[in-house]
Amino acid sequence: MPGLRASAYPRPDKMEERMDWRPISADSHITEPPGCYRDHIDPAYRARAPHVVRHDGMGDIYVVDGMKTPVPMGLIAAAGVAPKDIRIGGAKFEDLHRSGWDPSTRLQDQDRDGVAAEIIYPTVGMLICNHPDFDFKKACFDAYNRWLQSYCAYAPDRLVGMGQTAMRTVKEGIADLERIEAMGFRGVMMPGNPGEKDYDDPVYDPFWEAAVALELPLSWHILTTSGDNSLSKPRGPKINGFLSIIRGCQDIMGMLVFSGVFERHPGLRVVCVEADAGWAPHFMYRMDHAYKRHRYWMKGKELERLPSEYFRDHITLTFQDDWTAFQFADLLSPNQLMWANDFPHSDSTWPWSQDVIAEQTAHLTPELRKRILRDNVAELYKLAA
Repeated sequence: MPGLRASAYPRPDKMEERMDWRPISADSHITEPPGCYRDHIDPAYRARAPHVVRHDGMGDIYVVDGMKTPVPMGLIAAAGVAPKDIRIGGAKFEDLHRSGWDPSTRLQDQDRDGVAAEIIYPTVGMLICNHPDFDFKKACFDAYNRWLQSYCAYAPDRLVGMGQTAMRTVKEGIADLERIEAMGFRGVMMPGNPGEKDYDDPVYDPFWEAAVALELPLSWHILTTSGDNSLSKPRGPKINGFLSIIRGCQDIMGMLVFSGVFERHPGLRVVCVEADAGWAPHFMYRMDHAYKRHRYWMKGKELERLPSEYFRDHITLTFQDDWTAFQFADLLSPNQLMWANDFPHSDSTWPWSQDVIAEQTAHLTPELRKRILRDNVAELYKLAA
């Protein structure tokens, strides 16, 4: 079956004709340079700002004050590395993909992978979402947004930034949305755990309405929710922990549906990022089963429509080489799937994306193929055709 080979994306025997349009990656990343936070953070936090340290055994690592585990640079930019050669540590910053922090070389890497543009997410900033100090987190995200703005300004039609908010309070979150939109970003990356109550509480209704009014899609990325990363303490071999890192995103999507957020805010669009997508049809079935069979004794909220309908109409999912997503595409809304290359991370399909796409989308109609690979992301973020 597609996607089950142990080696890394060998070229199919017969390549179809090249497309007259290029895919857009709905989830790519930068590599925060050593000065990303220190050079742009509020002076009161400069001494504590996240920074790069060269470690004798682990190579270059990002150290974040208040977090026990540093961020090893080796996995941050392992795109294109053979699976047997991927290592946690040992990498030096200057040896990583330069385009991770230098936009002048990013377009060359996009062209090599055959993509027209990328939606840009952070890397170290993903893990800072789990920082316990919301004041520190706010300072870091503001600094990151300032750095990212200059990075994306090099080619704003091809480097499409997602601003970050710490969500200390609902009121501040709305102010962050307004600031992020004014900075030219096309969407917002949300932390998995907000500082005030949780996202199912009606206190967030003004925030959802602000996102709708500003036309800013909201994204939840894997590894940004406290407790959803069992890689540190897996049951059994460490590799088993990899299977559970999508759970944080699934829990948030379910919470938004069952709490009636989409029912109250019909214009709200959210994105479940890098959690794959082949699970969605079963997930929607299970939501409906729980609602029909168990909502009375489990005190589920009465909804005007089935949970699966809200999921289908409001939630978009990104994925890289999840061949099951392509196989089940006809069971989802045509607008629900958005392909991504995840460059430059270790899960990336770069520079083999065209080969992966050719192999995994051969059964799709040209219209659905184009919608998943380009049109959905272009429409969601209002990108030039």
